[in-house]
Amino acid sequence: MPKLSIAGLVAMCLVGFAATPACSSSEGSQFDDAGSSGGLVPDGAFGTFGDAGKPDVDQYANDPPAPWCGPAGQPQPPQPGGTLECPDDKNKPGCPCSKEGETAPCWTGLRKHRHLGACKDGVATCQRLNETYKGWSSCEGQVLPKAGATKGAAACSCFSAGQWKIDNTSPCFIDYSAGQTYAVSTVVDGTGKAACPTVSNTPPPAVPGSPWSKNSLKVDCAGKFKLCYTLKAGSFDAPTAADCVLATTCTETTYDKENVEQAFPDLPAWVSTDTACAKKFKDTGGYGEMTVVGESVRCDKIDDGGGKALVFNRVRYCELACNANPTLPQCKDCQQGGSGSF
Repeated sequence: MPKLSIAGLVAMCLVGFAATPACSSSEGSQFDDAGSSGGLVPDGAFGTFGDAGKPDVDQYANDPPAPWCGPAGQPQPPQPGGTLECPDDKNKPGCPCSKEGETAPCWTGLRKHRHLGACKDGVATCQRLNETYKGWSSCEGQVLPKAGATKGAAACSCFSAGQWKIDNTSPCFIDYSAGQTYAVSTVVDGTGKAACPTVSNTPPPAVPGSPWSKNSLKVDCAGKFKLCYTLKAGSFDAPTAADCVLATTCTETTYDKENVEQAFPDLPAWVSTDTACAKKFKDTGGYGEMTVVGESVRCDKIDDGGGKALVFNRVRYCELACNANPTLPQCKDCQQGGSGSF
């Protein structure tokens, strides 16, 4: 019977995410990901009041309610009342209020940006503006979108601030006596660490019987998202379209509540039958990519702008030497799992 050897796990570095030892970095992120981390373990201008105390012309007056593409059967958010100048959901400066001294949340921007990314409500105070009229003060403390921002939290669009966490991103490499190298997803052992699965002595190895990894998502908008993790052999510093794909594993479901960490379905197990790609990754290194495609409840299409999955983070794997000696300087940030921020 042919003999095989387990080449070991690879892990990622803390800088961006994690994998068979791997080092991650935020350099490949397409979003504001200053707080991203990851890795793998070895072995595994309006607001003044007019003369009559009424608000000046509002540059955001033509502001329909945010569109809604939520799940079927769920009620659409309530429509604002009041008037075009003074809708009852914004408490804009100069608009009428009833009780002097009371405070309320206020917003002078577009509804489609409210409560997303860095944007947040301010506080307005009911003031007496003349003998017969009480109106809201200026909106103190609100944060509007940053002029010119198109991505990241400053743009205040859906899916502009959040994190996808993956508990385990370590692959395992199997060397068969015939000179073939296969890659297979690791399993999590009883101690919570990544371990190579039991495989047969005859290639190809079977897909492991348990999922690759648990994962969770936390973003600033609800919607339906498909998240994928792809392992590629190549240079993290100079990725190319020609880099071979070792494996891609995906999870997809509805994200129900914004700004709440939610468990997604486990990333399924996998096996790569591309022996040339597996050998290249094992011998010269590789990287992982986190991608997303979907639609938010605000009807925002989450993609690369052309309908394809958007790469929002890229990470580097640690070298295999970290399995034998995790104290090496280049191995200090290697971890079993990781996360990508956008």
